[in-house]
Amino acid sequence: MNIVDHIINSYKENKSAASYKKFLLKLHLARIFYKEGQKAISELCDETNNSIPSLTAVLNELTEAGWVQNFGSGESKGGRKPALFGLNPDAGYIMAIEISRDYCRLSIFNMLNQSLGELVEIDKGLDTAADILLLLKKESSKLLKSRKIKNEQIIGYGITIPGLIDIRKGISYSYPQLGSGNLNTMFTRLFGRPAFVEHDTKSMVLGESWFGLAQRMSNVLFLNIGSGIGMGIIINGNLYHGHSGFSGEFGHIQMIQGGELCYCGKNGCLETVASGTTIVRKAIAEIEKGKSSIISNQVNNVMQDIKLITIITAAKQGDQFALELLEEASEYIARGISTILHLFNPEAVIIGGEMAEAEDLILNTIRQKLNKYAMFQLKKDTQIILSVLHQKSGLLGAIPVVMSNIFVVPKDLEQH
Repeated sequence: MNIVDHIINSYKENKSAASYKKFLLKLHLARIFYKEGQKAISELCDETNNSIPSLTAVLNELTEAGWVQNFGSGESKGGRKPALFGLNPDAGYIMAIEISRDYCRLSIFNMLNQSLGELVEIDKGLDTAADILLLLKKESSKLLKSRKIKNEQIIGYGITIPGLIDIRKGISYSYPQLGSGNLNTMFTRLFGRPAFVEHDTKSMVLGESWFGLAQRMSNVLFLNIGSGIGMGIIINGNLYHGHSGFSGEFGHIQMIQGGELCYCGKNGCLETVASGTTIVRKAIAEIEKGKSSIISNQVNNVMQDIKLITIITAAKQGDQFALELLEEASEYIARGISTILHLFNPEAVIIGGEMAEAEDLILNTIRQKLNKYAMFQLKKDTQIILSVLHQKSGLLGAIPVVMSNIFVVPKDLEQH
């Protein structure tokens, strides 16, 4: 059991006008505690527009059930110190799952958004796992068991995936192995708990907005630069999906007319000149032609073992070839950023994904090249910064994917 199921089941057992009002108040209180932390009853009265007796009765009920705790006395503004109430950190848990082309990551978070132990990483993903759904079911069950948590204690599963997702229908157009139906419905059946799916880069910008550098920003662009290149968009404080959910395909803006064919079927996309996949392919091709670089030493001359992080590591050690590869990609990225600066005029462009591990080696080039490509008035008011969440932004972004759907009235219980 968890706090959400408790609140819903309590109402279903005794449906009446009075119990519905209490049901709404419980959800409202849980939502306040989750988003704002511990509160005194006087503060809750103001926020919920309820009387002290009504609030006290509901708080006592939730406290006796163990979902809410009395955390002692807060600061006095004159007179007796008020009692502070808040969610029990173990009132429910979120299972966050990040699914990539070649890996999966899982972690469990409590109601304070604290991770229960280290994240679990599996070196198989959508392109490499024989049965991705069976793998996720097995690994999530193992993680629950290792943390001594029952599945019914999970409030929701937050799942992030790459590719084209029709957010209205919940359908993936990129990965048929995920089925042709609604992803939320499919994962809910798979895990036996409510599940909510979001595009990987969109979840990353949510992670930045909730936990990273964008917490106090309303208009932010997040670039996920790894094997591919994607963009998450926050406009006026809200995640932007676009009409069909396909917004943010930054990697497929044309960069070179008549350029190399992209896997999307078009020519000269940004991904064909600046993605991690492209950088690795160029490195392998040049080294096989005899280019001198410590990259080959790092992989014992096994070319297929070269990864983007291999090249970044070599660049940090001063390898000239690796530095040239990153600089070339960074200039193309800067050209792309200049385009979105002129379109969106954001407060910040946050660079994340594996490419961000190159740190100043790419950031300095991007900032310098923006002097050439972007209007001064737009550039000077926009921060170009690296994510501080590093590889955790996707998992952390799965938390708001779940919690934006929690502590709200289920559609089957709505009263009009």
